[in-house]
Amino acid sequence: MRDHTKLRAFELADELVLLVYRFTTEFPSSEQFGLTSQLRRAALSIPSNIVEGCARHAEGDYIRFLDIAHGSAREVEYQITVAHRLGYLSDEDSQQLSAKSVETSKVLNGLLRSLRR
Repeated sequence: MRDHTKLRAFELADELVLLVYRFTTEFPSSEQFGLTSQLRRAALSIPSNIVEGCARHAEGDYIRFLDIAHGSAREVEYQITVAHRLGYLSDEDSQQLSAKSVETSKVLNGLLRSLRR
């Protein structure tokens, strides 16, 4: 069984979740079941799928869960831009979240490429 805590992708995804939760507390209450919920679920999906993939014994399952995590990271990237365009995130907060999200996505993509070789 793989140790997810040793993966840079997990570390970044975990940091992203905490940032998303911190910044979405300021979203309008009308978004509680909309963008707030969707952004939080997508962000939490990233490290959750990394953990689940690491717990799988088959290499194919590991890659599949990492691929799902990567898709969720890209989803978060888009949702951050929507939140910013709607005025729910300041320029600074949006840039911080985007940077963490993009870095997470890139590291996951690199990990996936190396595993597929």
